[in-house]
Amino acid sequence: MELWIPITLFAAFCQNLRSALQKHLKGRLGTSGATLVRFAYGFPFALAYLLVLHLAFAMPFPDMNGRFLLAAALGGLAQIIATLLLVHLFSFRNFAVGTAYSKTEPVQAAIFGVVILGEHVTGLTATAIGIGVAGVILISMARVPLTGRAVVASLAGRPALIGLASAAFFGGSAALYRMASLSLEGPGYLMQAAYSLAVVTLMQTVAMGLYMAWRESDQLAASIRHWRQAVWVGLAGVAGSAGWFTAMTLQQVAYVRALAQVELVFTLIASWFFFKERINGREIAGCVLIVAAILVLLSAT
Repeated sequence: MELWIPITLFAAFCQNLRSALQKHLKGRLGTSGATLVRFAYGFPFALAYLLVLHLAFAMPFPDMNGRFLLAAALGGLAQIIATLLLVHLFSFRNFAVGTAYSKTEPVQAAIFGVVILGEHVTGLTATAIGIGVAGVILISMARVPLTGRAVVASLAGRPALIGLASAAFFGGSAALYRMASLSLEGPGYLMQAAYSLAVVTLMQTVAMGLYMAWRESDQLAASIRHWRQAVWVGLAGVAGSAGWFTAMTLQQVAYVRALAQVELVFTLIASWFFFKERINGREIAGCVLIVAAILVLLSAT
C-alpha cells in the first residue's frame, strides 16, 4: 500500500472529528469563533510538530521563497473562506447532509490541480471521482422527496450553493497547499508538509484574529473563554491538516481528495452515534457508492 493512502484515511478521520467538535462548539461561539479556534488552537500543535521533526529527528528547515509565500497565503485565505461557509452551512441542514454539499470538492480539486499544477487525471480516476460524487449527491438529497421539483430545489437552494462554494474554496486551497509544499524542495516530504502547515496556520490565526478584534471582539473573547473545548478542535484540526499536507506532498490533489470522500462515511457514523440522527436507505446507498469509488480509485493507483 502506498504511504499516502493510510495518511489520507487518518486525515479524513481527524477532519470528521474536528467537524463534529466544531458543530458542538458553534452553539457557544458562532460561525467566526468556531472557525478561529480551528486555526488559533491548532497553531501551537503545528509548531510543536515542526520542532519535533527539526530537533528530535534532525530534519533541517527548508528555505522559504516567494512562490511558497504566495501559495501559502492564498491557500490559507481560501481555506478560511471555505471553513466559514462550511460552519455556516450547519445552520441550514443536519450534520451529515450539511457536510455532503461540500463534498463535490474532489471534482473541483481535480480541476484546480489541472489548472494550477498541470496535473493529469486518468479516465479511471475520473470515473472514481464521478461515482463518489454521485454517492455524495444521493446522501445530500436523502431527506427530500425524489421529485423533479424537489431535486432542482435541493441542488439550487441556498444550502447547496453555499456548499458548492465551500467545496470550490477547499479545492483551490488543496491545490495551492500542494504547490506551497512542493516549492520548498529538498528537506523531505515530512518537513516540507510540517513547515507549510505551521506557516499557513500562523497566517490564518493572525488574519482571523485581527479581523475578529476589529469586527467581532465578543466572538474573540468567547473563543478564549471556551479554551478547554476549543483546544480539542485545534488538536483534531491540525492532526488532520498534517495528514492532508503530507498526503498532498506525496500524491496529486485529485487522488488525495477523491480518497478523502471516505470522510462522509465517518460523518454518517458520527451523525448516528454522537448526534442521534437517523440514517435512511439513501444515505446507506450513498455510502456504498463512495466505498465503491474508493475501491476504483485504489485500483487506478
